[in-house]
Amino acid sequence: MAKDADTRETGRSGEAGPGSSRGFLARRDGAAWLVAGLALVLGGVFVGFDLAYNQGKLIAPLDDVYIHLRYGSQIGRGQFFEFHPGDPVSTGASSLLYAFVLGAGHLVGFRGDLLLPFAVVLGIGCLAGTTAVVYRLGRTFASRTVGVWAGILVAVSGPLLWGAASGMEVGLTALLLTGTVLAFVRERPLARFRVTPVLGALLALVRPEGLVVAVLIAGAMLWTVLRERRRVGAAAWSLLPVAAGAGQYAFYLLATGTATANGVRAKSHLHDRPQFFLGEFVDRTVANVRGFVDALAGLNEQDFAFPGLLLLAVGGLGHLLVTRREWRPLLVALSLGLAGVLVAAATLSTALIHELRYLQPFLPLFVLFAVCGVHALTRLLAGARARRAALHTVLVVALLFSLLALPAWAVKLGRQAATIRDTDVSVGAWVSGNLPPDAVVGVKDVGAVAYFGGRRTVDLIGLTTNGLAEPANNGTGALYEALRRLPEADRPDYFAVYEERPGPPMQPLFDAGLFGEGPLITFHVRTPPALDGFSIVPFRELHVFRADWRLAGTGDAPPPGVTGEIKDYLNTGDLAGEEAHGWTARMAQPGLQPDTVLRRQGDVVDSGRVIVGGERFTAGGLTPGEPLTIHARTLAPGVEREVRVRVDGTDVGTWRFHRSEEWRHRAFTVPGDAVTGESVTVELEPVRPLLSPYPEYTSFGYWFSQPR
Repeated sequence: MAKDADTRETGRSGEAGPGSSRGFLARRDGAAWLVAGLALVLGGVFVGFDLAYNQGKLIAPLDDVYIHLRYGSQIGRGQFFEFHPGDPVSTGASSLLYAFVLGAGHLVGFRGDLLLPFAVVLGIGCLAGTTAVVYRLGRTFASRTVGVWAGILVAVSGPLLWGAASGMEVGLTALLLTGTVLAFVRERPLARFRVTPVLGALLALVRPEGLVVAVLIAGAMLWTVLRERRRVGAAAWSLLPVAAGAGQYAFYLLATGTATANGVRAKSHLHDRPQFFLGEFVDRTVANVRGFVDALAGLNEQDFAFPGLLLLAVGGLGHLLVTRREWRPLLVALSLGLAGVLVAAATLSTALIHELRYLQPFLPLFVLFAVCGVHALTRLLAGARARRAALHTVLVVALLFSLLALPAWAVKLGRQAATIRDTDVSVGAWVSGNLPPDAVVGVKDVGAVAYFGGRRTVDLIGLTTNGLAEPANNGTGALYEALRRLPEADRPDYFAVYEERPGPPMQPLFDAGLFGEGPLITFHVRTPPALDGFSIVPFRELHVFRADWRLAGTGDAPPPGVTGEIKDYLNTGDLAGEEAHGWTARMAQPGLQPDTVLRRQGDVVDSGRVIVGGERFTAGGLTPGEPLTIHARTLAPGVEREVRVRVDGTDVGTWRFHRSEEWRHRAFTVPGDAVTGESVTVELEPVRPLLSPYPEYTSFGYWFSQPR
């Protein structure tokens, strides 16, 4: 009798085998439809909260949603990844596949205000499918009871419902992830992977983190195929996800000249600061991983997961690895894949914001393995009745924690959507009704302004405008230089901006006179913040300014008193000019950043770099043997203002800058015998190496002259 009870409990008696033809969702199994229906109902409730907070109008809770809607609309019109008609291809959409899905929606008639409802319904439908797939996986890995509980806990997950109803690709990614795993489970016994590679390829294209898991599942397929000595063609087909990922980056490279997407260039710890320091990269990434662990373990107040989920998931994976040898290649791939997802997402500066949306699609697998972990722990008890009681007791507690958090997540969705309505959506509507049709608008949050505004935009963070992510990450000065070098017709005529991060501060642009005399209109965040003070936007005010470019480029003119013939000019803060001169900052401490600044004195506006230590650069077009005078524009309010000057490695003296609260011009003459070629490399370094106080100054530019 005890044996029969255990058999019924594990669900292995009468279970359709993995290779059977009953289909992925077992149509006659009511539990799958039950958990899917629960997800649909709760998804509808979340949509109801959004509508209630926005006077019956569906609004997205993130501005990024409208970026994808914009790309989708353009694809539907046949303008592939052109954010505006005639724009070059840009890679501001974090999901290549999702943009095409939205494009298909636009093509079949979901246009304008209908495209967001299409995205939301799609997301909720995909979440419903995910719950059914999770149920099937739980039933296969452990028991029907495990499957039912895993499906229920996924269906009532606040963050998953938030993500599915947000209009982002969360639901689609979750369905492709779990669907790929289920396809592997169904096709593994015969080692003939037909569907799994296709779903894996789609997973690789839907999110960068999905690519991590897809590649590892491809490795598991290859391992299985080679172990079964299948044909070479079967092995090659199993690598389709790898080919899809490679194809995506090849497309980026061919279309934009770089394999790195704009979102990565704007947000990754590899790119988001002027200089890369390995120690700083590790420190910031590990801090984000700790944040992920806290959230997945239920150790913070975000209610992302029920308490102990991560620990139980690790235990569940470990138990399955030991006891289910037939699934070991897949389980190893998923273990490494989920760990890889945490690390990959943690390399982004935005990892812990937007309700951890990068992790949301992977939560169903964590929930599944956590329930498997509870199931494994109850196996330690004697007697089927005790095991069943313990299993249900623990999972009821997990369910209660999830249900207690559910209303808060629904309120979050509504409140955050109302905040986006207060700001980005309202700005877009104002732009549409008040600015000339041919106006170009520089925007920090570009999605809703572009989607509703109907005007060309310049993305000041660099997601949808190629070439601006790096200047934006270097500071206001570099961004100014990049903007002023745009063709006059492409420069912003207006700016819709806020001061806070992400993106560089905007106040220096106002102080320099580029924003005219004051804002044309200010949009205030009127939506009350959450109980913890959090708001989905980082600002409380968003301003619209009219641009004034009359002083653009005035900093390039040589300072008064320059004698001789100017042979070269280094505009510090202009990335193109710095690259042409091999400019690098030699900061005195790792982690100190040579951020760019923008300053106006009189009728001169110039960018500069904040230096603590020294610099290195090359000047060209010189006459060998002739003295070289270096004219510097610097601001040096610090204690230490002397630097040692080396030319091609030779010490040629000490240069002392003026102490002042305004920039000053100072010249240094290099003896002719030190100018040995048509170009020289100049190094400015501390007079006392290693020890503080270090030279501290702002470098605005260098002009190089020789006698006529």
